[in-house]
Amino acid sequence: MHSLPALISDLALILICAGIITILFKKLKQPVVLGYILAGMIVGPHIILTPTAVDKENIQIWADIGVIFLLFSLGLEFSFKKIVNVGKSAIITALTNILFMLIIGYNAGLYLGWSTTESLFLGGMISMSSTTIIIKAFDELNLKGEKFTDLVFGVLVVEDVVGILLLVLLPAVSIGKNVSGVEMLISAGKLAFFLILWFVTGVYLVPTFLKKIASLLNNELLLLTSMALCLGMVLLATSVGFSAALGAFIMGSILSESDEAERIEEVIKPIKDLFGAVFFVSVGMLVDPNMFVEYIIPISVITIIVMFGMVVLSTTGFLLSGNRLETAIHGGFSLAQVGEFAFIIASAGMAVGVLSDYVYPIIVAVSVITTFTTPMMIKAASPFYSFIYKRFPSSWKEYLSSHTTSRKDTNEEEELWLQLFKQYFIKLGISSIILVAIINIAFYFVAPFLIKYIPPQLAEIVATLLTLGMMSPFLQGLLTVNSDLARIYLTLWNKRVTNRLPLILCTVLRLLVIVIFIMVVINHLLTKNFYITYALVGVMIAIIYKSTWLSKSYKSIEHQFLTNLYRKGKDNEQ
Repeated sequence: MHSLPALISDLALILICAGIITILFKKLKQPVVLGYILAGMIVGPHIILTPTAVDKENIQIWADIGVIFLLFSLGLEFSFKKIVNVGKSAIITALTNILFMLIIGYNAGLYLGWSTTESLFLGGMISMSSTTIIIKAFDELNLKGEKFTDLVFGVLVVEDVVGILLLVLLPAVSIGKNVSGVEMLISAGKLAFFLILWFVTGVYLVPTFLKKIASLLNNELLLLTSMALCLGMVLLATSVGFSAALGAFIMGSILSESDEAERIEEVIKPIKDLFGAVFFVSVGMLVDPNMFVEYIIPISVITIIVMFGMVVLSTTGFLLSGNRLETAIHGGFSLAQVGEFAFIIASAGMAVGVLSDYVYPIIVAVSVITTFTTPMMIKAASPFYSFIYKRFPSSWKEYLSSHTTSRKDTNEEEELWLQLFKQYFIKLGISSIILVAIINIAFYFVAPFLIKYIPPQLAEIVATLLTLGMMSPFLQGLLTVNSDLARIYLTLWNKRVTNRLPLILCTVLRLLVIVIFIMVVINHLLTKNFYITYALVGVMIAIIYKSTWLSKSYKSIEHQFLTNLYRKGKDNEQ
């Protein structure tokens, strides 16, 4: 008789148990995620009366794959445009929640006797709400058309993005012996650089590639292509020191800007559901039911902090951003739970060995409790608003009324400056990141490769020409301004004499950045002679400025990028 490998028998046990439990939870109208966690507890090593999964390492591999596909799917639902569209209310509220819950969670962990690292992770885990649970609760309560639900969804979008940042930063910073502000800044800067580089490059290349092969993309080929792109970005992200989850999210967000985004979501949904189920079951397998009793005090403390902290902070954030008290309270009461990111962040902490075994079951227990209370909290918002508003003094009601109406638009000149700085610094920042990437590729790959096969002096000249050639379209984009930006410049220049100095400084800054980039390449690859360097810089700037071919090349690149970025939104509007 042939024996099955533990990998297959464990997977069979997990899926059978998960299937039975989730059918039961569906009948009881409870969140499926809780069913998966319960199934994990049943097949885990802590309950001896039921069959147990044998190989924990294989289960962890399946769980890691589950995280990759969960984050890839989350990226497909995310869009860069959503961050722009959710508005200031969602951004202010989300950042208020995350910042203060991080601080509160960190101090709560220290109060409970946890280590600095565990306390930091606790703050990260309780700072984000659950997208899945909130969407399900809104569906069941028929609330999706309400104004506050759009605000809540906006908050969840921002929290997802910050959650990705925390998923990268917390393990990276916590591996060190202490949490240093300098390390945090370096990690954040490195992350920002690669995020922008990958996103800009990906949005330019990937949707264009998919459009070229659109006629060949049946569901099978689309699935294979999507998985290849996802896992390719995972390999790239891990090779430069980031997590696999980050790479999956980035590729998902890039593909979300393509015409095939909805089809990709459809074809990968079964895979995401399968491996997502395995991930949540693996979460449950780490939970010892006895710990619910042993750690009742920290579970109770953290649950109270989450429920009251999220309500107070979310309501405050909505009020600060100009929403009515009733809308703010409904939004605040909707966000009072621990999200799925808590499990993913906890898994990352366990993977790098900075979290103790008791942290996982505690955060799972808090998540289970707050999941069950979410519908009750949403229903309690209206009675609470009626109760509290009747008891407000008249002066408070007048104050809230006057400070929760839309503020007057800024004057024309302030709007022009805002548009100028927005276009100016986005273009300057993105172009600089691309130029830095080109320079690094040239210094560490192109030049060493050429030196191996051709004489050193010729290799230096060829490497310099190739590098400057690749940089030229982006340098040209920095050197010139489009018609819209030129109109803003001219309007501000003529409007007031005092505007002219800052406008001149903006132009000087662009020229200085261009000169520095060209000098870095020439000094490193060709010559360090002062006079030759400046002469070549002058020649290069003149060529870039006069070249109509470079101008057309940059405009073509920019047009293709913007077309890929905004095509999906335009299609949806139509």
